[in-house]
Amino acid sequence: MTPEARSHLDGFLDMLASERGAAANTLDAYRRDLTAFLDEIGRRDLLLDDVAPADVTAHMRRLDDEGLGAASRTRKLSALRQFFKFLVAEEEIDEDPTFGLDSPRKTASLPKTLSVAEVDRLLTMAKARIVGRKGRELVRSLRLHALLEVLYATGMRVTELVTLPRTVLAGDERMFTITGKGGRERLVPLNGAARAALASFLDVARDPASGVAPTLKTKWLFPSRGAQGHLTRQRFAQELKELCVDADLDPERVSPHVLRHAFASHLLDRGADLRSLQQLLGHADISTTQIYTHVLEERLRRLVLDHHPLAKLPTKS
Repeated sequence: MTPEARSHLDGFLDMLASERGAAANTLDAYRRDLTAFLDEIGRRDLLLDDVAPADVTAHMRRLDDEGLGAASRTRKLSALRQFFKFLVAEEEIDEDPTFGLDSPRKTASLPKTLSVAEVDRLLTMAKARIVGRKGRELVRSLRLHALLEVLYATGMRVTELVTLPRTVLAGDERMFTITGKGGRERLVPLNGAARAALASFLDVARDPASGVAPTLKTKWLFPSRGAQGHLTRQRFAQELKELCVDADLDPERVSPHVLRHAFASHLLDRGADLRSLQQLLGHADISTTQIYTHVLEERLRRLVLDHHPLAKLPTKS
């Protein structure tokens, strides 16, 4: 990558952070996607103002040849579009080489989810594993149970969950005020099961004898001894996979994000409206929330095919 390109990339990322409130993970993704392209044109001694639509198309075709999925290629093209629009707006280049390019075609995929019975099996197993445990093992078991109850009760993103500050405990115990993508705040309600599981975890975590830094002396609701000070997304996912084995569920089907999908699907299945669900999930655009209506449509289609008395009769040609 040329020094000029690196300078423009840094300026673009600064804009995303300051003007759009982009999260650190989002900025890292943009940096990775754009660096790959800028390194590529740098090896060809191309200046940014010299990049043509054919160069972008060739880059996308190369990603396709490498086996990158359509969704990932669409994301990378979106990053390039925003970067070049930024450069045009800043009058660093004259024309946007991504203008008019079609996004890679992708097959719409439905969110993976779990049935109510499967979620109940997970929560029951998480609670059962608490019995008989002591010390740090007890704290870990209580923490996992609290995490799952809060996640299923609120539908939070996993990053929002593991980075909850303990200050969320200062307000109404029936509600959390959380900060989501773009720095947007929203209220999420806690049901009785989530509040009880969280209280059990905090009672033990506050005890210095538990081997965990007392909750009152850390800024995080779910503290950890790791470098970040809070439980990581990766560690949470790992503990959830281990729980799935005990609960006789396929670990490949379950992740924290799948539980977020389950929260949304189960609410819609029981009559929640899309606008309320959008607010609970923290979606900026309701079109993102509408994917869950397709989950219900697929479920109803299967219900008819599996149970309607005429569904499996052969049709006349």
